[in-house]
Amino acid sequence: MSKPILDIINLNKDFKVKSQKALFAKPSSVQVLSDISFELLEGETLSIVGESGCGKTTLGRCIVRGMNASSGEVIYHTEGGERVDFLKLKGKESKRLRKDIQMIFQDPYSSLSPRMSVYDIISEPLIANFKLKKSEVEEKVAAIAEKTGLNVSYLKRYPHAFSGGQRQRIAIARALITQPRLIVCDEAVSALDVSIQAQIINLLKDLQEQFQITYIFISHDLSIVQNISDRVAVMHLGRIVELAAVDSLFSQPKHPYTEALMSAVPQPDPDQKKDRIILDGEVPNPANPPSGCHFHPRCSYKTDKCLQEAPQLRQVEENHYAACHYAEQLNLRGAKNEPGIIA
Repeated sequence: MSKPILDIINLNKDFKVKSQKALFAKPSSVQVLSDISFELLEGETLSIVGESGCGKTTLGRCIVRGMNASSGEVIYHTEGGERVDFLKLKGKESKRLRKDIQMIFQDPYSSLSPRMSVYDIISEPLIANFKLKKSEVEEKVAAIAEKTGLNVSYLKRYPHAFSGGQRQRIAIARALITQPRLIVCDEAVSALDVSIQAQIINLLKDLQEQFQITYIFISHDLSIVQNISDRVAVMHLGRIVELAAVDSLFSQPKHPYTEALMSAVPQPDPDQKKDRIILDGEVPNPANPPSGCHFHPRCSYKTDKCLQEAPQLRQVEENHYAACHYAEQLNLRGAKNEPGIIA
């Protein structure tokens, strides 16, 4: 069984906002992430899916410390067996371990500096984290460029000379150069053509097998998620509402929101008809979320309990978790054991 590499415990993120109507009013806060907790296993690919604005990217950025979380812990299990809170690292300890967790950003155009050559972009993390001779840096950059499918002769060129797919390969090479154990891929293929998407996905899989990398794969494209994932976490309005193995989630979704998402996945066979679930109403305002379960205004299974009590993420089947009163009731009718809350 794989060992954990990361434990996310009660992670929260609030943003301060000021009302345009009251210029001098005190700023209020919007909770973008609410008590996010999950365990990430070494060598797996955990995908995070959900509608735009649900908090996927904010979660990824908080994990890599691209922005500061309001509260919570990101416990990193080092190769030496240490358990350290990644969010509290400072000074030399931060520099020693930050190289282990990298990120591939969504936009391959704005994430690369137009004033830096490809060589400088890829080598910058290496120079910042290691004391190496110039010849050693050149050797490592050439090696990682070759592994990511970049022509070594193009390293002195600038990003504007490359296509979107080539730029994303540069971004992948930059993330890999420090030999990280975990990479957060934030919509890493969403800006690319379908044929290029397939190339990048295959590249990520090959690199994962070769370097034993763990991925957090943030995406809204469920077809890609089904292809690349080991497990999937579904987010809605800043909360994880379902977490399961990819086959279990796609074949038997337990949360009504996940059920609606699965019904929107395109079918490659035009003769195969699929019942589409259309959700009524609008996505709730995160600044003023509904009481109880945040999904209840759009849910066809809601009861009075859903309006009053927020469901916890509980095990409803083996290794399948859902934050849904309806899913819990279905489980209790046929299950022998009470579901347990995820710590």
